[in-house]
Amino acid sequence: MPVLTTRLTDAGAASVAEAAACLRGGGLVAFPTETVYGLGADAGNAAAIARLYAAKGRPAFNPLIAHVGDADAAQRIARFDAPARALAEAFWPGPLTLVLPKLAGCPVADLATAGLDTVALRVPAHPVALALLRGFGGAVVAPSANRSGHVSPTCAAHVEADLDGRIDMIVDGGAVAVGVESTIIGCFGQPILLRPGGLPREAIERLLGRPLLLPVEEPSSATRQPLAPGMLESHYAPRTPVRLRATGLRPGEALLAFGPTALPGQANAAAVLNLSESGDLAEAATNLFGYLRALDAAGATAIAVMPVPPHGLGEAINDRLRRAAA
Repeated sequence: MPVLTTRLTDAGAASVAEAAACLRGGGLVAFPTETVYGLGADAGNAAAIARLYAAKGRPAFNPLIAHVGDADAAQRIARFDAPARALAEAFWPGPLTLVLPKLAGCPVADLATAGLDTVALRVPAHPVALALLRGFGGAVVAPSANRSGHVSPTCAAHVEADLDGRIDMIVDGGAVAVGVESTIIGCFGQPILLRPGGLPREAIERLLGRPLLLPVEEPSSATRQPLAPGMLESHYAPRTPVRLRATGLRPGEALLAFGPTALPGQANAAAVLNLSESGDLAEAATNLFGYLRALDAAGATAIAVMPVPPHGLGEAINDRLRRAAA
């Protein structure tokens, strides 16, 4: 693809207005959300979406999340049943994506939905993202602003490292608050957990008053089409191999630690970063992708990862680590 001059801007009102104009002109704009930085394109512009796939090196059978400014905008795109309405009312804006049946005349391009009869929708809880969406005046598809399969970006510098020269603008809104992508719930029948994320499963199940279904089968190859973004088996991956559930350090390894306990061999690690010395899962989620990127640059033979509890946000953290190690 041609090399672009990528402009890095602040998140002021003038820059956000310029970014909205860039999107209307078919451009690609990276911007902060509360989860990770997204790479935005006009959801109704198939040519812009094709540019986005090319910039990321993303498989075109992997669908995209369409971001909108409020629930009313979402209901003009997709059909909401009672559980979907309850989830949107309780958790939007926020780190929740709903996969819903398209309405007739759905304005999101077929290329963004990978030809499915459903569409993934979210209202982000970040002032810059909301200002951009409302200034743009429509839906914006926005996968994570990184090369496909790489570690997701939690600050503008991560975006620049992956996509400089491949996109038009980066709006720098500082570090994100949540640090892992949105939870994805399918609402085309009984609600189903398609991807754990920044909204814990327990909060969703409390609201619905019943357990979520789980997918029977996930994509296990580069050719099987996923039901939702982020479901490919190998994803969020550093270049350095990742070894999970480490109970000791091997020579040459770096350590992604969790909690106050040191591992045998830790003193000789190539590098050590602790997701949360106090064992706080919210802190760990915020640090996850940034620390993976930092350890990836340490020149280690592998990144050994200490066990992380599977409850709450730990479910999303372990999902990302498993895909990073695939």
